[in-house]
Amino acid sequence: MSQGYAIELYFDPALENQVLKSWNILARRQITSHLIQIQSRPHITLFSSNSPNLLEPSTLQTLLTSFASTNDPLPITFSSIGSFPTSNDNAFFLSPTPSISLLNLQSQLCDLLKKEGVDVASEYCLDSWVPYCSVAQNVPKQRMAEAFSVLRDFKLPVNGYAMDVGVVEFSPLREVFSLVLGSNVEQP
Repeated sequence: MSQGYAIELYFDPALENQVLKSWNILARRQITSHLIQIQSRPHITLFSSNSPNLLEPSTLQTLLTSFASTNDPLPITFSSIGSFPTSNDNAFFLSPTPSISLLNLQSQLCDLLKKEGVDVASEYCLDSWVPYCSVAQNVPKQRMAEAFSVLRDFKLPVNGYAMDVGVVEFSPLREVFSLVLGSNVEQP
């Protein structure tokens, strides 16, 4: 049984591979392999909820098909590495340089969800949303400095494109569907 759903923004293959490279380096050094183990895909979370009042996946798919078809792929530049000070899972992330196109995409999605009666938590509203792409989770506390040092060697900035929007169910993590931005084509 699903505990919740998330709407995620996925990258072009070259950018996705750059993020996966960092995951694999951390795994080879036995710092963390959590994101690999849960079979996550590199992404920026646009919305997440474990509310029982969330729309059914079929309704979300209808809404997101229209949303994806009216939004083109957008450039993404990861320019810094960060960690949330209140995070309990000892995580690191890549932070994209905020762009008007990324912020507009987020704003449009929140407006669309609100029109459908979905309660959008403040953390996903435009004035407080912090876009990020996880690169390490569940890092042992005594290895945080080492993980940061490994990630600092990651050649930033890294440029690419956000190409797809998808819905995942959690936990366990399972992709429900994804859609190519700028078209009505669903990804398998």
